[in-house]
Amino acid sequence: MTDTDRAVAPSPPTAKLTFWTMTAMVVGSMVGAGVFSLPRRFAQETGVAGALIAWVVAGTGMLMLAFVFQTLALRRPDLDAGVYAYAKAGFGEYLGFFSAFGYWASACVGNVTYWVLIMSTLGALIPALGEGDTLLAVALSSLGLWGFFLLIRQGIKEATAINRIVTVAKLVPIIVFIILALFYLNPAVFAENWAGADYAGSLFQQVKGTMLATVFVFLGVEGASVYSRHAKRREDVGRATILGFLSVFAIFASVTIVSYGILPMADIAQLRQPSMAGVLEAAVGPWGQWFVSIGLIISVLGAYLAWTLMAAEVLFVAAKDRDMPRFLRRATGDDVPVNALILSTALSQFFLVVTLFSDNAFNLALDLTSALTLIPFLLAAGYALKIALRPDAGTVGASTTGMVVVGALATFYTAFLLFAAGLRFLLLSFVIYAPATILFAMTRREQGRPVFSPAELVIFVISVIGAVIGVIALAAGWIKL
Repeated sequence: MTDTDRAVAPSPPTAKLTFWTMTAMVVGSMVGAGVFSLPRRFAQETGVAGALIAWVVAGTGMLMLAFVFQTLALRRPDLDAGVYAYAKAGFGEYLGFFSAFGYWASACVGNVTYWVLIMSTLGALIPALGEGDTLLAVALSSLGLWGFFLLIRQGIKEATAINRIVTVAKLVPIIVFIILALFYLNPAVFAENWAGADYAGSLFQQVKGTMLATVFVFLGVEGASVYSRHAKRREDVGRATILGFLSVFAIFASVTIVSYGILPMADIAQLRQPSMAGVLEAAVGPWGQWFVSIGLIISVLGAYLAWTLMAAEVLFVAAKDRDMPRFLRRATGDDVPVNALILSTALSQFFLVVTLFSDNAFNLALDLTSALTLIPFLLAAGYALKIALRPDAGTVGASTTGMVVVGALATFYTAFLLFAAGLRFLLLSFVIYAPATILFAMTRREQGRPVFSPAELVIFVISVIGAVIGVIALAAGWIKL
């Protein structure tokens, strides 16, 4: 028996997760760095009116995506690691590979935002950490990165148990922030912030400018779907998705709106991240900043744990389905996909180093994370619409008008998000996607198959052209990190 054979057989027993644990995975993966940055991100783009419209648009669109994952979990119970598996089933192996890689890469880049925000928070006390993008900050973040690798390496059950505890702990300071901000809310300031500032532009531009931020904070709505192979009951996947989404949506919208009643939006737009700390400090004094900062560190570490688990899971399941190289199939006796975990941590380490060369490390990582996720989301939504209009061979149950409407709205919403992201992040996404084809080629070679079909070759050429344009734009300074 070869080393590779020993690595993939026998398969370890799959850890089983309850409904409440999966709900905690959804909430835990969504409530992370993003919520603490919302006041400043929104104030840089829009006032109260635009924020309300943005949350209605984002909430409706993401609810449709949540319904998509709920529907697909029930109608295609044979598919695991949802986002990737649905793209493959609907649009072929190469686009399925792109979906798996893009989702995985977005998780790894997203993990960088957590460490940047932690170091930026500590930077208020230790100036050498700057805003999380100094050499010392990157060094300390790297230690944390690999420390978590060792923790998760101990076993999935232990990691998810910690996530349940952290999910509860991190919600407390956020809810306290909302209550205190309501108590100290100044109606006159709130009214002044209603229409937005002079720099905000038209109402459409204001709403459009918030879209990537809303995508980032809602990443994780698909968390239960990604972990579907671990569910004790298949129907729990959809239920956990909807409950987790509705809970988090209420929190995110509340944090944003109440902040407009504490400070003028121009002042909020200038706050240091995490801006939620600056808002509470303005309301209650210095202890407010400390309170939010401690809550942020707990929240971010919990979200980092959840996202690292999901990133490794996507690579592992894709490798088991023979859509990634077989070295990524290796799992320990505790059901930890160890090679996928190593690769995930290594990619996060790479992007952590990239932040040293960025003008705004946090915003770059946040927006790039959102942009990378849009193609996997669009493909999943498109597949839901496809089987609603014409069920495929693996579909359970009959289509309804509601399924068609949900699929169409989710597809339209994710397409609009690609437009809102703009050309800069589309080109940066191609720069990341195109080289990933090396993994696809390795997989096909292992199977003794041609690397591309004619249709796949066309997609590959388009991605390479986009990547070349992206590299030229970076080199010429047309787009900046």
